[in-house]
Amino acid sequence: MPGGLGTTEIIIIAIFVLVFFGAKRIPELARGLGQGIKEFRQASKDIKKEIEDSSRDIDDAVNQEEKKSSK
Repeated sequence: MPGGLGTTEIIIIAIFVLVFFGAKRIPELARGLGQGIKEFRQASKDIKKEIEDSSRDIDDAVNQEEKKSSK
């Protein structure tokens, strides 16, 4: 698989992480990583909601202007 990680590379990385961090720190690192991913997803949802709300406000303003100009 060109450019990708094979089984051997993943095993080597796993051994390196185990040796470098130790078995006791791995669950702590995984929790931190999971919390970071959770916060990133929440921030993404918040940004998406804010953009949708702004778009809706702009659409409402345009529709109001069109109604005023058609009178």
